Amino acid sequence: MRGFRQSRFFVEMESLLIAKFVLATPWLVYLGVKDYRTRKLPNAATLGGVAVMSAVALGVGADYFFASIITGCLCALFLLLPFFLRAAGAGDVKMLFASGIIAGPGNTLNLILLISFAGLILALGMLAFKAVNPARLKHYARCLLDFRYDREKGKEALPPPDSEACRVPFGVAIAAGLFINLSLQLLAELASADAL
Repeated sequence: MRGFRQSRFFVEMESLLIAKFVLATPWLVYLGVKDYRTRKLPNAATLGGVAVMSAVALGVGADYFFASIITGCLCALFLLLPFFLRAAGAGDVKMLFASGIIAGPGNTLNLILLISFAGLILALGMLAFKAVNPARLKHYARCLLDFRYDREKGKEALPPPDSEACRVPFGVAIAAGLFINLSLQLLAELASADAL
């Protein structure tokens, strides 16, 4: 009887991961493309993702729902400081909250690391292809490394901080990180189901 319960649990988790993967993929593609093109994430899409995935988590059970909400809050905290410094938008924070709910309990660190790595690759790629203005990066690097640099004069020459030319579309990195996270969860679940 115990073997039946274990295998039933794996089937339930496997189907939950497949459902999350199927529901989240079009949402991630839409938000990633939208953020890259407009540098804005619409409230309807980000909050819609929160609502749908909260409903899915609640369908699993109250414990899973509350653990998913906590994961979402921890993920959103990751972008709180950049949000207050105007380096990230409110849409990014809401999308990261929804991504934490989608990733589910126990995946906070994995998700944050994957999103950070995707963001680094995206920023370096955009700098390499001159898709983003590197003036702020150069200014801050010179402030840290060059004691002869005139900080005030350099600051006057910078574009405004909320200029779109200076912003990296972090929604793309969130989408890529969550997609990789869900893919790894699904592969790990399939591998453990095969081991039984």
